[in-house]
Formats: sequence, C-alpha cells, structure tokens
Amino acid sequence: MQEKLTAIVAGVQESAPKLQTRAEFEAYKATISGPKGSLTDVMKGMGKVPKEDKPAMGKLINQAKTAVQAAFDQVVERLEAAELAAKLGPAIDPTLPAPDPSRGTLHPIAQVREEMVELFRRIGFSVAEATEVETEHYCFDALNIPSDHPARDMQDSYYLPDALKVNNVSKHADEKYLLRTHTSTVQIRTMLQSKPPIRIVAPGRCFRRDTPDATHSANFHQIEGLYVDKNVTLLDLKATLDHFVKTIFGPKAKTRLRPSFFPFTEPSFEMDFFSPDLGKLSNKWLEIMGCGMVDPEVFKAVGIDPEVYTGFAFGMGIERIAMILQNVDDIRYYYQNDVRFLKQFA
Repeated sequence: MQEKLTAIVAGVQESAPKLQTRAEFEAYKATISGPKGSLTDVMKGMGKVPKEDKPAMGKLINQAKTAVQAAFDQVVERLEAAELAAKLGPAIDPTLPAPDPSRGTLHPIAQVREEMVELFRRIGFSVAEATEVETEHYCFDALNIPSDHPARDMQDSYYLPDALKVNNVSKHADEKYLLRTHTSTVQIRTMLQSKPPIRIVAPGRCFRRDTPDATHSANFHQIEGLYVDKNVTLLDLKATLDHFVKTIFGPKAKTRLRPSFFPFTEPSFEMDFFSPDLGKLSNKWLEIMGCGMVDPEVFKAVGIDPEVYTGFAFGMGIERIAMILQNVDDIRYYYQNDVRFLKQFA
C-alpha cells in the first residue's frame, strides 16, 4: 500500500504541471481523488490493514493526500491566472500613449462661470475671492443687514459650533462663524483692503438651508459685481448689465429693472431679461439677478466716504444662468455626477 501511495504522489507531481485547461484538470483529478480514483481506492483498503498497522498507514495516507492537494492547488492557481490574463488581453506597454482618446472637461457650471468672468474681465473688472467660512460681521453687519433679519436665522444659514477656531478668519467681535450665504462678503473684504476706484467680480460657492428641488440647492454658486468710483450712476449699472445680457443671451435680448429692496443697496432692483433666442424660454421675461446702488451705510462700514464715492453692485446665481443657456430644467442634475449628463457639455 505504501508503494501505491508513493507512486500516486509521484504521478500527480509529474502530470499536474502538464494540465493546460480546467476540463483536463477536473478529468485528471477524478482519476485520483474521485469516487473511483486511485487514491480513493487505497483509502478504501484501510479496512484490510491489521489493527496495529493502521496508525502508521493512516499517517502515510494523510501525507499523500496533503501532497496531492498541494499539487492540485498549484494547478488551480495557474489556471486561474491564465483565465484572468485571457480576459485582460495582451500585456500593455506602459511607455506607449494611453489608448483612450477621451479627455476630461470643465464641469458645466464651471464653463458658464469662466464665460461670465471673461466677459467682465474684458470691460475692466478683475476677479476677487475670499474664504467660504465667514463671520456674522462680514456676512451681515457690514452689509447693513439688521440683527432681526430672517437671513440670520439658524433655519436659513449654516452656523458653525461656537468652540470652532478658524486661524485665517478673525472675528470682528463676539460673533459666530458660518458658511457664507452670498459672495457679498468678498465685496466688503475688497473695499476694506483697497481704495477706490474698485471694479471687481466675485465668483464663488455659497450655502443656505434650502430644501433641494428643481430650482434650489443648499450648495450653489454666485457671481457678484462691484464698481466704486466718483460719479458712478444708475446709468452705469444699466449699461453694464445690458452689455452682460446681450453678450450672454444674444444681441436681441432686452432688460428691465423692477424696484425691490436689499439692505445693502439703495435704490434696489430685480433685473429681468427677455430674449427670442432661448428655445422654450423664448419671449418670456425671466428674473436673473438683484442689483442696485451701494447703500451709503455700507460705505461707512468699510471706511469709504459716501459723499465722495458712489457705486453699484449686482449678484446672480451661476446655476440660474447655466440652466437657461444649457436648457437644463433641474438644478440637481449638476450635482449627481452622472457622466451621461456631464458629457453633453464636454
């Protein structure tokens, strides 16, 4: 029996490396450890072994089984590696150029933002940016927003924990940190750091406690503009916004200003535009931004003499402009990371 076990192990170790397919392996494995296999036949003979020889013979059988299984494991590992290699195809030369010609592109919101920024750059505006974490002073107080204004409620703004310390944003007084609700904070910081004339646009991300729906998102993007100089009038504001609308939406576009109220501008307006070249939105008055002449109280808060300087400010949602230009009817599409959607604007 010992000679049979030795012969079986030797045969397996010799034949296993020659097996090339899983079918060959399974067929050969059946001849060894299958119901009628040679190793199984030896194990069935244990009943005829004298009682005193059974421990030694059992040990030999276990050693043979272990050796056979090790050889079979090597075959399985080799066959699995070959099957995986067949699925992957031929080896790739990492020094060659990538076979995929597709390239990444700017997000559709970023595309519209860059188009708007470039438009204002061409008429003399520069780009200003600031932190997304702000204090109540820059977000509200310096903008003439009273302490009882609804925008300052916990239900409308994302306030941060009182114990939080932000090294690069110092507090003006005993106030809270919050995520900025508009990029008007950039206007305040710019006027504190620079002297008129000032002509900036401030694109950036903002945060409000809005319930997401087709036209609202808790995270959104704004672009605001500010022009401060001597003798700036409402006519300058209207001319600037007319140029923006006609450049973005076509030369046939028209604008109108409707009286409104904002704490940081006086007088204040909502601006609508009308265009015959917008598909299903053609020939409709659409509201796209708020604007107005900078309130003298805002100038006083930043140390600019309102008797000497005047200015205008405007602000709009970049997503709002993008949805009109790209014919998108749900703002949530921009944030779902669906490549099928994004590729339409590549």
